[in-house]
Amino acid sequence: MPRADAWPAAIALAGPTASGKTAGALAIAQALAPALPVEIISVDSALVYRGMDIGTAKPSADELARVPHHLIDIRDPLQAYSAAEFVADAQRLMGEIRARGALPLLVGGTMLYLKALEGGIDDMPPADPAVRARLEAQAAAIGWPGMHAELARVDPVTAARLAPADSQRIQRALEVWHVSGQPLSHFHTSKKIASSPGAPGAIALFSLEPQDRAWLHGRIAQRFDAMLQAGFVDEVRRLRARGDLHPDLPSMRCVGYRQAWEALDFEAATGQWPAADLRERGVAATRQLAKRQITWLRGMPQRQVIACDAADATGTLVRRVQALLAERPAP
Repeated sequence: MPRADAWPAAIALAGPTASGKTAGALAIAQALAPALPVEIISVDSALVYRGMDIGTAKPSADELARVPHHLIDIRDPLQAYSAAEFVADAQRLMGEIRARGALPLLVGGTMLYLKALEGGIDDMPPADPAVRARLEAQAAAIGWPGMHAELARVDPVTAARLAPADSQRIQRALEVWHVSGQPLSHFHTSKKIASSPGAPGAIALFSLEPQDRAWLHGRIAQRFDAMLQAGFVDEVRRLRARGDLHPDLPSMRCVGYRQAWEALDFEAATGQWPAADLRERGVAATRQLAKRQITWLRGMPQRQVIACDAADATGTLVRRVQALLAERPAP
């Protein structure tokens, strides 16, 4: 095993939802132990929320106990968590983990977080309730596809990567433009909050990506069915029962949670449970998320791609990581 000062700043394991990132991360940690301890930093905007376990495919208690995990269960669903906060937390944790003689392993599918960590992100303006209210009123009048068209006019770069129905991100992008006069894409390319010295390019990125998209679609459907069987709807019922959450919060806009909330609204209004519709809409939304994640990943040419649908994909991933650590020259 190379000296500590020869390691990358961190290893990152990305990939679309249901591609096997959790299993891959645990396999890496097991293979490197005990010579090189590993600590996992979650790169997931949904795993930060407490009480949202089933619908986020949060690692089990056993998995969390096997390897130290960070940035999981750090926010109440009523609270927001920004990319800038993630960058600050991840940079701090990477330093602390390396100081303990361990290797930081960044794992997750929130590509904005990963891009911000590697490339930096500017200080974006805070939320403006008045502007947000005006945008919501406009969306009620013309619909989110119409709002997407408006975003394409003022920020075509951001609009090109957002689906016309992605109301949360469209609203935020328009809010940033109205408050600052700058497109959101400007902030995502700025380096004002830069990565720590030497970190850009020093984060070794591995990406689990399917050769056959149908394989991933099958995995997504199987996992959503497993979530439903594990009590996902009851989890959302408990969150609704708190009384202080609503469907416009970032936490409740997470894929699956939005669809389950709307299904519960339908049940409350009609007395009927739309089981088939919930499954169809939940699977479709998750497939759209995976498509966006793959698009983001293809914009990261430095990544090392592992075919997650190939035989022994996990073994291939582990061997590639071991080879990188063995060959990394000391600076």
